[in-house]
Amino acid sequence: MSEISYVRGDATAPSVKGVKMIAHVCNDLGGWGKGFVLAVSRRWPQPEAAYRAWHRDRASNDFGLGAVQFVQVEPYVWVANMIGQHGMRTGSKGVPVRYEAIGTALGRVAERAAELEASVHLPRIGCGLAGGKWSRVEPLISDRLARRGIPVTVYDHGDAA
Repeated sequence: MSEISYVRGDATAPSVKGVKMIAHVCNDLGGWGKGFVLAVSRRWPQPEAAYRAWHRDRASNDFGLGAVQFVQVEPYVWVANMIGQHGMRTGSKGVPVRYEAIGTALGRVAERAAELEASVHLPRIGCGLAGGKWSRVEPLISDRLARRGIPVTVYDHGDAA
């Protein structure tokens, strides 16, 4: 069983060898423009373009909570657009994060990572704009990825507090 490694740095620039999958949470409204997706878009245009097309054509595809879109951005780098957030704002219905959808999406990421023999790299998904709690997300990552032997690195951006 692997454990989750925690490092300070940029999840879009993992410095390990081999195939890497960068996983992050997207909303189910087709919005892309705040949070971690900005870092993704600064490095590669493909994940945003693919997500927007996936949302636009949602009547004829699997776009929805729990779904994952895998976008190859470099020969050994993939981005996993995971739909784990309902809406974009905290309001009368609570926070946008959907833990069950994140769990389902992480299971799909695990399957693809195993096929590709990839390590998985991610920020503290669901805990920024989505309003989630890391104490609820971390066990999902442990259960769906680390327990299956998939190397996982979680990135905290910026300087030490």
